[in-house]
Amino acid sequence: MHRVFCGCLLLAGLIAGCGRANAEPVHAIAMHGEPALAEGFSHFPYARPDAPKGGRLRLGMPGSFDSVNPLIVKGEKVSGVREFSVESLMARGLDEPFTLYGLLAERVEVPEDRTSITFYLNPKAAFADGVPVTADDVIFSFELLRDKGVPTIHRAHYKKVLSTERISERVVRMNMDGQDRELPLILGLMPVLPKHKIDAATFDQSTLTPLLGSGPYQVSRVDPGRSITYKRDPNYWGRDLPVSQGRFNFDEIRYDYYRDASILLEAFKTGQIDVRVDDDPTMWAKTGAFKAAVDGRVVREELPTGLPAGMNGLVMNSRRPQFADPRVRQALILLFDFEWINGTLYDGRYKRTQSYFERSYLASTGRPADARERDLLAPFAGQVKPDVMDGTFRMPVSDGTGFNRENTRRALELFQAAGYALRGERLVHKETGVQFGFEILVTKGGSERLMLAYIAGLKSLGIGAALRSIDSTQLIGRINTFDFDIIMQTWQQSLSPGNEQWGRFGSPAAKAQGSRNYAGVNNPAVDAMITALLAERDPDGFASAVRALDRVLISGDYVIPLFHVPSEWVSFWRTLRHPEKIPLSGYNIDTWWAEPQKAQ
Repeated sequence: MHRVFCGCLLLAGLIAGCGRANAEPVHAIAMHGEPALAEGFSHFPYARPDAPKGGRLRLGMPGSFDSVNPLIVKGEKVSGVREFSVESLMARGLDEPFTLYGLLAERVEVPEDRTSITFYLNPKAAFADGVPVTADDVIFSFELLRDKGVPTIHRAHYKKVLSTERISERVVRMNMDGQDRELPLILGLMPVLPKHKIDAATFDQSTLTPLLGSGPYQVSRVDPGRSITYKRDPNYWGRDLPVSQGRFNFDEIRYDYYRDASILLEAFKTGQIDVRVDDDPTMWAKTGAFKAAVDGRVVREELPTGLPAGMNGLVMNSRRPQFADPRVRQALILLFDFEWINGTLYDGRYKRTQSYFERSYLASTGRPADARERDLLAPFAGQVKPDVMDGTFRMPVSDGTGFNRENTRRALELFQAAGYALRGERLVHKETGVQFGFEILVTKGGSERLMLAYIAGLKSLGIGAALRSIDSTQLIGRINTFDFDIIMQTWQQSLSPGNEQWGRFGSPAAKAQGSRNYAGVNNPAVDAMITALLAERDPDGFASAVRALDRVLISGDYVIPLFHVPSEWVSFWRTLRHPEKIPLSGYNIDTWWAEPQKAQ
């Protein structure tokens, strides 16, 4: 619902005249606590404000594209539009968990109960055609994306907004019920589109006509399916803002698309692509073996990142009878020989995943539960294992020889306690005589090698496991209806986990087809921890609530945790440079630059 607000004509009288005495317009907003950078800051600490401008950046992408509009469902989306061309109301600080600083909206007003957010647009803000960004553009963008945007990114969140108010030409207020404390920040990240250039009737159709944005770059060329080129706008309205200093340094950025991974690698090796980020040890090894990498013309770095790696694992569908008993799930975790698989298949470069928030300060592993966690978990005695509570828990470890004898012995004991027995070469249920078995679903061309290695180890205990490769459409259909035994999935996490945890682990989602609660988690302790983290306002209390959730999930043995890359593997030609400080979020290409004498 949109209504024009007429009660306050002067900005100076907005707060008193509109009943918002408990809020003041500020330069930034944080999900928890206060923004790290005070008003008047000069630049982000991970950007070098004196970085030289110029040069050309060439990036490689797998696959193809048939649409340059990434804000809709239809089409294979092109890269770079949101990063460089279409701006949000506010800019995210990459050195903090979830903090937004002024961009199109130079200031923002949010009451303590977070029942509204008011955006004060920068008077200088303008689209690339010189037309100012106004409140009408903001409301138009909100309504368009609420109705026709990506369901999981825009529609699901924006439909929680109760009403919008056009307070003046440059002031917009959005009202909500305050139950979702993250919603004001999600709205701050809303992309703003020009009302005078967008046809709302056809917006949700894939297109190769670029969107007009207000950002530092605009699309200069589209080669359908093959490349897209962005050219830096010398008249960019926000070039002097603190959030822009030291960023957007290249005159031109081009994304080239390659349908074959080997051709993409060759393009990097021959200098047709400037930067490559790997998360596969095999490909990372290949990028270090060619001549330019050996003689130093290509730099290879393992950049630190504080973002959670999330949980990457084999999800056991606890709705299935054979996985209902947690002792069975524990046994299957014991039978995954990570040390041997990592050394044999991946040159030992992966690290075992121990937490649902792995690689971040939100992970509970390696630290005892604090007082706040213990208070939260006190009503759920027995839901957290003692070693998980005291921080000494680690996933089972083998000697890496491929003979996982000790863990196999322990797994057999668990199976026996769950009602199974080893008869001949088959593990069977003692009462029915039915062999214990299951099917692992993967997409064709996926992780068959890894799955087959795991299945080979299971045979030593008489387990009848099978691998089935199906196409991605079939897999999605079966996952959405929970028609599977085991699947390989990743729950990506941020440093500001919120309502999405309900869809992944909450009890209501366990029976909701299409949800991401693949494991069928139906646990009151999990629900209570999600409720606690959503209610927390203090940063330390929030971290404690997340760790408490992590401890309950780990103790539930819902997945067979796999592995993750401990840092970001980045290779780049020496013509490029990046700031010495890497932000909390890791690799960030928009702060890089080309050396002037070597600019191409």
